[in-house]
Amino acid sequence: MQNLIHLIRRTALALATLGLIAGLVLTVPGVIIAQEQSNARAQKRLSRWDRQPQLTDAVVRAEQQVFKSTPQGDLKLHIWSPEKSGRNRPCIVFFFGGGWKGGTPQQFARQSAYLASRNMVAISAEYRILGTHKTTPDVCVEDAKSAIRWVRAHAGDLGIDPDKVIAGGGSAGGHLAAATALVPDFNAKSDDPSISAIPNAMVLFNLALDLTLLDREITDGEGKSINKAISPTRFLHKKAPPAIIFFGTDDGLAKHGVEYATKAKELGLDVELWWAADQGHGFFNDTPWLEVTTQRVDKYLTRLGYLNGESAISEPKNAPSLTRELE
Repeated sequence: MQNLIHLIRRTALALATLGLIAGLVLTVPGVIIAQEQSNARAQKRLSRWDRQPQLTDAVVRAEQQVFKSTPQGDLKLHIWSPEKSGRNRPCIVFFFGGGWKGGTPQQFARQSAYLASRNMVAISAEYRILGTHKTTPDVCVEDAKSAIRWVRAHAGDLGIDPDKVIAGGGSAGGHLAAATALVPDFNAKSDDPSISAIPNAMVLFNLALDLTLLDREITDGEGKSINKAISPTRFLHKKAPPAIIFFGTDDGLAKHGVEYATKAKELGLDVELWWAADQGHGFFNDTPWLEVTTQRVDKYLTRLGYLNGESAISEPKNAPSLTRELE
């Protein structure tokens, strides 16, 4: 009898590998364990982003578009749009994190698809990075500004309102989003300066805002220090775009958010600073904070008039809450 059980299990495993008897696999305990272990290994092989839950089941359109040709290669925009074409929609352009050295536009794919389901055009932009293109952070700022300008210049093709362009990003990408709004220099020679690179609002996650607070020197391609020159907080002014900013309380960059929000409040600017208790850098990338922060972004953009109706995000059971300071 024992030999028969072993034979059944071996046969079921072989057939399951061939995809022939999925139903039988569920009836054999040994196979269930093997299948679960296989699924776990497959899950580990997925990228960090693919392991996160989808934020919407809605059908949205996805496409790519080259927005800039550089000596190091073409740069693309990864674009998510509502299923039905439209006009004068708001648009958000995300920039991925990675210390100006690495990263992927896939980081904001979940948020982009969700915002597209909310009748917004959402874009995740590529930019040159040290690891791939052997470039420095000043070039990253140039590319971010080029992306915003390209989006505005092609507003009609994208079906967006050029006066409703939001810049967003996390970590180094958040810095780039803020730099498009506030850093005056580092404009690409190939850009049309008559088109503004300044966004109408910002969505920022755990970013460096005052690079003079870092314990290292940031240099351009010629080795010149640019910590101050690319620090958004250093150029904060009364006409700066509204912003929502997220930090974990255990993030070493949290002081950047406090400094920025304090100065913004003194200038009478519309800035919301939200905290995730006991969380470190990049907390917003993973569930349940992915859902929690995206829902808060939805509410913020609704308050500004970029979105309408209620958020469609379903937060996980017992999801943590963000807290607000500097009211």
